[in-house]
Amino acid sequence: MMTSLVELSVEDSVAVVRLNRPDVRNAINDEMRAQFVAALDRAGNDEAVRAVVLTGNGKSFCSGGDISGMRDRLQGPSGKVAFNGWRRQQQTHRSIAALHGMGKVTIAAVNGAAAGLGCDLALACDFIVASEDAVFSMSFVRRGLVSDGGGMYFLPRRIGLSRAKEMIFTGRPVGSAEALAIGLADRVGPAATLVHDASTWARDLSRGSVAAIALTKGIIDRTFETAEEQVFALGREAQAICYTTSEHRESVAAFLDKSAR
Repeated sequence: MMTSLVELSVEDSVAVVRLNRPDVRNAINDEMRAQFVAALDRAGNDEAVRAVVLTGNGKSFCSGGDISGMRDRLQGPSGKVAFNGWRRQQQTHRSIAALHGMGKVTIAAVNGAAAGLGCDLALACDFIVASEDAVFSMSFVRRGLVSDGGGMYFLPRRIGLSRAKEMIFTGRPVGSAEALAIGLADRVGPAATLVHDASTWARDLSRGSVAAIALTKGIIDRTFETAEEQVFALGREAQAICYTTSEHRESVAAFLDKSAR
């Protein structure tokens, strides 16, 4: 029986997605990437799921791309290396887009090392909860590479431009205490209860209107590069949709009924 490289479970409206290659610190290969996208699609399309928690099995969150796979690719025909890499990048960006663009609350529960693409995955989530053992590293520079999972977009928005450059240029490890201090992590807690704590927070964050959260997230994630009037226009369109939802109608009726008593 083939081992699932990405596990998905749902409990009380929260889907927990677990990267499952603990023997290689959850390094991402092509098969794991495909399974990851499939798991995100299932969680995103499941109406019973209101939030997603991403974590890793074992002692690491994700150590990034699989180094052995990198070696094998470099041994291929030189004339195909660039184009094969371009196609693989498409799949990587599809997985990041599925995670970042999901219209539901997403939390990375970083239980250990989050290096390279693993750090990018955490940054693609709405929030990051780190265990006391968590270590973040934009380690691409150590492999002669650039961040390919959105880190150059997400990291400056979290910690500022100069701090992001310093992390990316050096590839140095950032522990949980520093991550919390600079805004890279939103919360830090014990490893033993990390996923439980992240799931509890995910439920609290996702109790509101499903439509309102999805529409707000889609707009607010674009505000850094969107002009003020465009944000207003997107807000008008989103509000028009919210006016028609059963959640809005029911909440208005409940408020007026309570006020009339």
